[in-house]
Amino acid sequence: MPEHRYSTVLDHSREEVFRWHTRPGALERLTPPWEDVRVVRRTGGIEDGGRVVLRVRRGPTKIRWELVHSDYEEGHRFCDEQVNGPLASWRHEHRFTSTDDGGCLVEDIVDWAPPLGSAGQLFAGPVVQRELDRLFAFRYRRLRDDLDRARRYEARGPLTVAISGASGLVGSALVHMLNTAGHKVLQLVRRPPGPHENLVQWNPETGEIDGRKLEGIDALVHLAGESIVGERWSDDKKKRILESRVKGTELLARTISRLASKPKVMVSASAVGYYGDRGNEILTEASQPGKGFLAGVCRQWEGATRLAERAGIRVVHLRTGMVLSPRGGALGTMLLPFKVGIGGRLGSGKQYVSWIDSDDLLGLINHAICEESVSGPLNASAPYPVPNATFADVLGRVLHRPTVIPVPGLAIRALFGEMGRELLLSGQRVLPRKAESTGYEFLFPGVEESLRFQLGRLETPPPRAD
Repeated sequence: MPEHRYSTVLDHSREEVFRWHTRPGALERLTPPWEDVRVVRRTGGIEDGGRVVLRVRRGPTKIRWELVHSDYEEGHRFCDEQVNGPLASWRHEHRFTSTDDGGCLVEDIVDWAPPLGSAGQLFAGPVVQRELDRLFAFRYRRLRDDLDRARRYEARGPLTVAISGASGLVGSALVHMLNTAGHKVLQLVRRPPGPHENLVQWNPETGEIDGRKLEGIDALVHLAGESIVGERWSDDKKKRILESRVKGTELLARTISRLASKPKVMVSASAVGYYGDRGNEILTEASQPGKGFLAGVCRQWEGATRLAERAGIRVVHLRTGMVLSPRGGALGTMLLPFKVGIGGRLGSGKQYVSWIDSDDLLGLINHAICEESVSGPLNASAPYPVPNATFADVLGRVLHRPTVIPVPGLAIRALFGEMGRELLLSGQRVLPRKAESTGYEFLFPGVEESLRFQLGRLETPPPRAD
């Protein structure tokens, strides 16, 4: 049975690193974003007898993978063993050892056997080896970054954070990141919560919300809103886009403004679309708003927090760029054509793309919550925006695919109408001046580094110990 060993040393105590792994969301944070893996059911924690059922999708195939935890030793180790799944056997042992300087040696020992015996090993062995190398290079980087981020703000103590849009691309990742850092998360949902669930029922369309459950929260992060992609912008679609943002924001701002124990901060989503199509102009938080449908939506969206501001709550408007994650959003949509070699620039390719790595977006939200000097607009975009043609070339290089087939602007306007013009052919050259001036350090300032991390194409050698 093949055995593979990986290890890394972290500048965090053994107790701290092990505790991180015991918290809800640890598995999700360590699951690579380029894989389509979902937790279907979980019973117990990582102690002996705990179980987790995963759904793994590979192309059109869905695979059910059930694992049981065993050999648990508090603060030192635990194991995952396959009960049912695609392999003949699988055992993954996690070890944690204190180093002489107070850090932690993390070791991962994976023993597995392919189906079909030696024939399976011949064909599957190199593939599994390559995937394990990618997996652990990613895992160790994200684990270190998450622990470093939690340490920076640990003096703030455990916080209670309410989140709307918690099932979305950004919101779900934020829930897992905050949970593993030891915070308590309340998710705003439309269904009635169970008696032991950390959920708050609300309905922004009808103006209903169980505001009592928000008493005493430390922060509110508002991410909910109608998707702006997926269909042409009819008059009805544009109305839903605007009303979902303004009504939901007004409801939350009004609710927290009336609480006896108000949150210290409300972080409310906005977008770089606030600036409109501005060509090569450098844009900061001090820049004036632009023209167009999205710019108008963003102005009203940000204005809907007025009641919270008047109540003395610190409000941050998160003007987010294109979020880089293969799990969804713009990058998730464009991956397939690029992987098959038919990706390329859009229109002239000169329009600037203000982008941000998904892990940096979570970091900036955390920064906005904890850093009291941050208020008003906050550009959630990386320090180095790039023209669309450059972005396409870099993505092709990371994927080892050509990018020679441009999509003409005329075709984009014909297919997508106003949505295509504003989302794909317009651009903003946005700089995160406030984030940098208030001490935020970007994990991924450059687009190629971000894409390599998110797509599992890191150029550094994997941390193998065997």
